[in-house]
Amino acid sequence: MPWAVLLISAVFEAVWATALGLSNSFTEPAHTIVFFLALAISMTGLTWAVKYIPIGTAYAVWVGIGAALTVSYAMATGAEGIAVSKIIFISGIIAAVIGLKLIPHEPRPETDPNIE
Repeated sequence: MPWAVLLISAVFEAVWATALGLSNSFTEPAHTIVFFLALAISMTGLTWAVKYIPIGTAYAVWVGIGAALTVSYAMATGAEGIAVSKIIFISGIIAAVIGLKLIPHEPRPETDPNIE
């Protein structure tokens, strides 16, 4: 469950980053509202996920997925040019995130009641 929450939080990170760019320095009310709502959801999810996932791993996954989705959305909408090099590097970010998920980590004692 923590990984699912972290991934959803990363999606909302991409939403708030995109909305921030579209808010025109917070002068566009709709985009500004989306920014603040997505920011709150994203941070709340990240905050909860780091109770169960080491902060370094969780933050790297959150930022990596958020950045990859933000760039992908920008390329898909034409706000940013498409380049093979960008696609290769975004793929590298996704591969690194998958790698972080596959690496086992020791649960922290304060989050696992079975550890004394």
